Amino acid sequence: MTAISNKPPLLSVRDLVVEFPTRRGTLRALDQVSFDIAEGEVLGMVGESGAGKSLTGAAIIGLLEPPGRIAGGEVWLRGERIDNLSVEKMRRIRGRRIGMVFQDPLTSLNPLYTVAEQLIETIRTHIDVSEKEARKRAIALLDRVGIPAAARRIDDYPHHFSGGMRQRVVIALALSAEPELVIADEPTTALDVSGQAQIIDVLKDICAERGASVMLITHDMGVIAETADRVAVLYAGRMAEIGPVRDVVQAAEHPYTAGLMGAIPTLTQTADRLTQIPGSMPRLNAIPQGCAFNPRCPRVFDRCRAERPELIARASGRHVACWLYETETENV
Repeated sequence: MTAISNKPPLLSVRDLVVEFPTRRGTLRALDQVSFDIAEGEVLGMVGESGAGKSLTGAAIIGLLEPPGRIAGGEVWLRGERIDNLSVEKMRRIRGRRIGMVFQDPLTSLNPLYTVAEQLIETIRTHIDVSEKEARKRAIALLDRVGIPAAARRIDDYPHHFSGGMRQRVVIALALSAEPELVIADEPTTALDVSGQAQIIDVLKDICAERGASVMLITHDMGVIAETADRVAVLYAGRMAEIGPVRDVVQAAEHPYTAGLMGAIPTLTQTADRLTQIPGSMPRLNAIPQGCAFNPRCPRVFDRCRAERPELIARASGRHVACWLYETETENV
């Protein structure tokens, strides 16, 4: 769960629980999720739709949609607990210390204001600079994220930009206050393959230059393999596997992770069909007893149907929630 580093983690999430009260009972969408992100690290978070990836990001920055609520656990940012802060204190952290890149750039950009107005306002809200200096910084940011003729285009409205260019503007907006952590939630979903690669490269390069950490949320294991230092795999609101991305990609241990990896096409692949995981993610009101993945697992046995596994420590800092490894090592 913890990044391999002598320094304390930048972000530490401990036993995070997110619930949604309903008339028929309380649904648990995140169930004791724990992980760290080290300073300067890119942590990829992957899983199918409904796994809890976006909810994790929203909970960290205090943007859960009602009636969703944090019902347990803690979130720490550089040694300061932030999950229990007031709305106003959390608003000051969001943007200044944690930047957010959403899946749809139109949810981040106000169509009624120019890009210049939105960038300058964000910069001046969090950094004590003049409007002239803020505009200068905004142009430099647009230029850095690859907006052609940034000094001229800064006064355009969001609808004047293509989808890929809008996403670059959103990255500039997320980085405008020089945050320590950037949470990127499916930042490339609406783009073509070349656009996806460009956006990921821009995000990774700029964050590396500034020493910022990145939490990259995606359903695409291929993007994670090319981008992240470590990967966390979520399934039905629980952590299935977490560890160095090279180890997980080359030798996935959890059967669910292995299924995700088998679904990535490669240039050397000779099989006619990619690996498929049978079935679908369970609904929150129908999580099976034991391991939530057991109805879909090709290696299931009796204990999987009766008891839910906790994360088990493996070699090279990897942790896996699977009974296949319980006899080899002690539980975390």
